[in-house]
Order: sequence, then C-alpha cells, then structure tokens
Amino acid sequence: MKNFNKKESHPVNNIKWVKASEVFANDYNPNKVAPPEMKLLKLSIESDGFTQPIVVWKNEKGYEVIDGFHRHLVGKELGMEYLPVVVINKDRQNKNDRIASTIRHNRARGKHMVMAMSDIVVELKKRNWKNERICRELGMEEDEVLRLCQITGLTEMFKDSDFSKSWDIKDSAPDEQFVPLDDLVSEEEKEKYNFRTVNTNDEKRIFHTFDKWECFQAGFYKDHHPTLSKEECENVYKEFLSNDKAFRKALNYIINNWKNSCEHYLTNNSMNRIAWLGQASCCYARGIPSAFRAGFHLLTEEQQLRANNTALEYLNKWLTSHGFKEASLEEGLTDRQSTIY
Repeated sequence: MKNFNKKESHPVNNIKWVKASEVFANDYNPNKVAPPEMKLLKLSIESDGFTQPIVVWKNEKGYEVIDGFHRHLVGKELGMEYLPVVVINKDRQNKNDRIASTIRHNRARGKHMVMAMSDIVVELKKRNWKNERICRELGMEEDEVLRLCQITGLTEMFKDSDFSKSWDIKDSAPDEQFVPLDDLVSEEEKEKYNFRTVNTNDEKRIFHTFDKWECFQAGFYKDHHPTLSKEECENVYKEFLSNDKAFRKALNYIINNWKNSCEHYLTNNSMNRIAWLGQASCCYARGIPSAFRAGFHLLTEEQQLRANNTALEYLNKWLTSHGFKEASLEEGLTDRQSTIY
C-alpha cells in the first residue's frame, strides 16, 4: 500500500524538462481530438504555456507518452526543444499497466472513443486479463466490458466463463470453435444475452443482434486482411475516402442495402455515425476492416472535412427517409473528445 501522504511518492513531485525528440507516442491510446479542439489546445499553450506536464514512462527509446499525447504533439509543432514530463511510478511500467493508466486518465476527465476502447479491452483480454481485473483497473462495470467486447472481437466476449453463464467454453478455446448466434437461438435466449452498445435507453433506438449485422458478415470486425499489411490497408482506406465518386457509390449502397446495420448504428445518436458510415463503406467497397480506420488520418484536413460532409449527406438521407430529423456535422461526430488537455 502506497503512503499517499508522502509527497515523494507522487510523480508530480518530480517534473522534469526533457528533449522533445526523446518523447514519443504510444500505439494504443483511444483518445482522438477533432481539428477545432486541436487548434484551441495550440492557442491555450501559446497563450498560457504548459500548465500540465506530459505523463510518460522511461524506456531504452526515450519517454513514451501515457497521457498528454496532444500536448506533446502541439509542443513539437511549436518548435519547443524541451517538454515538461512526469515519469509514472516504477511499479506500473509493463504494457498492461501502462494501457490501464492511459485509459484511467482519459476516463477520469471525460469521454473516450468507444470503438477504440473496445480494441483496448480485447487487447487486454488477449494478454490474459480477466474481466474482473479489467473492471477494477479501468473503472468499468461488467456489462460495459461485455458491450465493448461485442463491438470488436465478438468471440472474445465469451472467453471468460465467469461472464458467460450459459456458455461452457474454456479460456483456452481457439477462435475457430466459436459460432455466432443464428436463427436457431430461441427468442428467450436472444433477449437474455442480447448485449447492447451504448445509449440503450433511447426509445427511438433500433437494436439487432450482431448475427444480423451486414457489416459483421462483410468482415467489418476482423483484425487483419488476408493479403495486405497494416500499412497497405491504411493506404487503401486513404485512397478510398479521397475518391469522392467511389465513396458516394458505396455510401449509397450501404444506406439502401445494409438495413439491419444501419438501423442498429444510425439510430444511436451517441456514437460517431459519420465514422461508422466511412468504415462500413470502405469495408464493403474495398474489403478493409474497420481495424485499419487510422487511414483516415493520412488524409489532409481538407480531405477529412470533405469526407465527413459526404458521409453526413448520406447519413441525413437515411435519417429523413426513415422518419428521423437531420443531424448536424457535430451531432454526426458525437463520439469526438470533449476534453483535450
């Protein structure tokens, strides 16, 4: 048990300035910031200076960011030779603990990206973290872990027998032994085990179990491509979104043919529906799973804005044709961060 009255035990007691070139991003942070907020953060640091240090851990490469990626990015953009950092407690330096620390920082301040958070939860489960530990370390409830597992890596949801009372499945069972729900499952079972995504209390939401999602059948949630590398997939993603004609053609197909997926996702006004439409379109048209959505960030800001507005246009086509009111760009991008510092 740490002595929290002992000031020397707190990282903030030892803020240090290190070379900016030695500070680098981690590869798992689910925190994303929209361009307007990034501009505001830059203005804040230009006007007021750094008011919070960057949380890091020290390794042989330098200082890996635990919390404060955007502060570190802006500092570099401003040409700062040195950045203020605090080094995380020495007993929290393995990757599992660093991931948990990053999540806690994000969640303690506000929102986090749901899709990316699901990737993190599945990653921790693959690293043999039990659901109980995930709940304890990340400040989650059991049903939230289940929902996040459903979003990405559906087979992972039932790997922990403590969380799947009706499934006789061992932790070591290989993925190929898992079979998705189908029409043979009784209505009672569907109701009992119909784990849902966020915003479940909205009376206007339409739900479908994942076996009915056209995006799931198309490979939307796969974590790899059979022939392309991660970099190649992200470049295909970039190329597709920058091709307005191809993007529009795919969007038109999605809103007219993926009935269950569109009902399940586009009636959820608490998620980033614009991002989902872009990811779904690329999955349909190019066979690229949503796991490679980072390709969006290879676009210029102008291309990103154009792609977002195109997706918004088709989101509103679907909404109005199904009796819902149109969404603004901000409403379509609901999942973006509200806290950036």
